[in-house]
Amino acid sequence: MQAQFDPDTERYTVVVSKTFYIETFGCQMNAHDSEKVIGTLEHEGYIQVPDEAEAGLILYNTCSIRDKAEQKVFHRLNEYKRMQGEGKKFAVIGCVAQQEGERIFERAPYVSIVAGSASYRNLPSMLARLEAGENRITGLDDRQTDQTFDTEFTVRSNPHRGYITIIEGCDKFCAYCVVPYTRGKERSRTSASVLVEARRMADQGFTDIQLLGQNVNSWRDPSGRLSFAELLSAVGNIPGIRRVRFTTSHPRDFTRDIVEAIDATPALCDHVHLPVQSGSSSVLHAMSREYTREWYLERMSWIHAAKRDISITSDMIVGFPGETDADFEETITLLGAVRYDAVFAFKFSPRPNTPAVHMADSISDEVKSERLRILNDRQREIQREHYARHLGQTIEVMVESFNPARGQVVGRSTQNKTVNFTQAEGLSQPPIGSYLPVQITRTMPNCLIGEAAPGSVPLQATRTPQPFVVLN
Repeated sequence: MQAQFDPDTERYTVVVSKTFYIETFGCQMNAHDSEKVIGTLEHEGYIQVPDEAEAGLILYNTCSIRDKAEQKVFHRLNEYKRMQGEGKKFAVIGCVAQQEGERIFERAPYVSIVAGSASYRNLPSMLARLEAGENRITGLDDRQTDQTFDTEFTVRSNPHRGYITIIEGCDKFCAYCVVPYTRGKERSRTSASVLVEARRMADQGFTDIQLLGQNVNSWRDPSGRLSFAELLSAVGNIPGIRRVRFTTSHPRDFTRDIVEAIDATPALCDHVHLPVQSGSSSVLHAMSREYTREWYLERMSWIHAAKRDISITSDMIVGFPGETDADFEETITLLGAVRYDAVFAFKFSPRPNTPAVHMADSISDEVKSERLRILNDRQREIQREHYARHLGQTIEVMVESFNPARGQVVGRSTQNKTVNFTQAEGLSQPPIGSYLPVQITRTMPNCLIGEAAPGSVPLQATRTPQPFVVLN
């Protein structure tokens, strides 16, 4: 609330500011969606505040990938319920909103907006209806939508690293996954629109760009101009762009030319995240992944044969219905065959509306927990051994933050590994977003430790980064 002086009437008028607070849960796609939502709200005259107590509109951007996601949403809404008497409005957006739909109004009648991610393009009209006094506004799309959420009002939260969504939705229908039902069908942006956004980001000083999609390598250029590998190379060759990442890939659409592009384009990071989910072909079949262990290992062979040392990471699920001890052992042996640099492993939990809900989940939680422990222990051993290959190497690190307690700079390598390093005595801290060569003096299972190379000077962007950038 603020007072404005009107020179014509010579009076002060109280103006109520439209303020909002947004809380985001989930993956990088959700984080980037929130950047777009924030930009759209600000364009509509709203002001973001750092605390829900100061906000007139509270938004909860939700994710439904993990177990009990909807319970977490309603738990949070119950915490917010105490504020409804203060005239605040509430919005539930994202995957849980699409999944639960109008049931959210029934369980939390003080919520005013329920909108899935595929309807974010309609946010301005939904906000107008809210301001006009409506209290039950829905934005729910079925899988037939062809719309993507491209907005010229994206607010970038990091002035050096930025996201570009190139494909939304999913057509894979894995038995355990709710994404196809909450994010809609696959919808790709044209290569021209992606490259325009990437060039503008480079002009604003961004040096690190990450291309996003539920299955990012399933992207198909609607204009027919470029393949996914060619798009990677085109973004990587934009002047000013030093690093290009992409996530998350699907094995069914992972082609050899992607590895060839990484080998040929220095700006493409030497890191591939390729979720396998299980090392057993029979479990993969039950999951409807539509590839086999052998198919996956062939793609691993392409990466292992590359000229560059490409880091490989993956996702895995233990305890999927019907997984035997022999199936689980195949997953463990896959760890040794691939030698991942990181694995994100989870116990199976049935998600609403997915085929796995109807499968007999006969594996006890105790067995799932034990399998998860065994997998994580084995992977930790592999990482301890595999990370040791970097000892004595000098690698380029992008500075992300500082750890004053340890006197260390915290950064990230092109392989997406965390690097903690020290500067030579007497040198000032390198700027956030700059790049430095770092000699690795010690390795841990989850990070590298080193010292800035003697005499090195931080490499910075040629243009001044801006913390909030308006892009198409």
